[in-house]
Amino acid sequence: MNEVPKVRAVPEELAGQRLDRALARMFPEYSRSRLKAWLLSGAITVDGGSPRPRDPVAGGESVALQVATEASVVAEPEPLALDIVFEDDALIVINKPAGLVVHPGAGNRSGTLMNGLLHHSAALAELPRAGIIHRLDKDTTGLLLIAKTLPAHTALVRQLAARDIGRHYLAVCNGALTGGGTINAPIGRHPADRTRMCVREDGRAAVTHYTVIERFAAHTYINVVLETGRTHQIRVHFAYRRHALLGDPVYGGRLAVPAGAGERLAARLREFRRQALHATKLQFAHPDTGAKQSFEVPPPSDFAKLLEALRDDA
Repeated sequence: MNEVPKVRAVPEELAGQRLDRALARMFPEYSRSRLKAWLLSGAITVDGGSPRPRDPVAGGESVALQVATEASVVAEPEPLALDIVFEDDALIVINKPAGLVVHPGAGNRSGTLMNGLLHHSAALAELPRAGIIHRLDKDTTGLLLIAKTLPAHTALVRQLAARDIGRHYLAVCNGALTGGGTINAPIGRHPADRTRMCVREDGRAAVTHYTVIERFAAHTYINVVLETGRTHQIRVHFAYRRHALLGDPVYGGRLAVPAGAGERLAARLREFRRQALHATKLQFAHPDTGAKQSFEVPPPSDFAKLLEALRDDA
């Protein structure tokens, strides 16, 4: 547990504003919801008192923030091999392999990315979800963004909410797409199977953009850009369009080897037992400097071999 005492005077230019809005301006390293919770709990005082969030400020008041940050993650550190693409004092960019679960959960209490991150840096235990900004499904490969400090976490979460983090994916879907486009269909929990998601009218807004990279006899290699980030979004959207991702065990149905496929392609399709989805590029503003950041990694070997077999067969 670390004490974090901070005392700041309300700037005169904030006079007349609501206290919660003034606090957000004065302490930009913390989210507004976090500041409000601290204010209501008494961890933030103004001239020694505890005003309401909606009370106006006059300017010049002394705001004291005295909070104890406790570990917000319940997970054990474990030494795991992490493919770190980039790291500095504010953030980490990881290239996640297939088979690695991001967060601990029922049946996955150990061996997750979070366990490995906590071993890599014990300070991450004080951040929500060990600083992990977004997630990838267990068998989806590619880039993940992790914050190392609370100010960086707040800034990156705000970028994500504002749709300012560019997330580019490579995928292979079933069927021959004629061209690129946009899938705008709300996504929610499946009414009968709570482990799955589906397109439903009362779901949350979900928008996926895609372009065609290469066409094969019965499959299409595509580039996908997420505008929103719902659970299983790409997988659900393409299954909804009847072009489920190749190998998807949840949304793709049973494996169907195309008529006329050669032996090499048929064998490669049978052994590719995960969704053909790779998070290839991340773009965002550095939380400390504001400088544009861009990271890109190629697909893993199983994905590359799948593409080779598709090209050779075509």
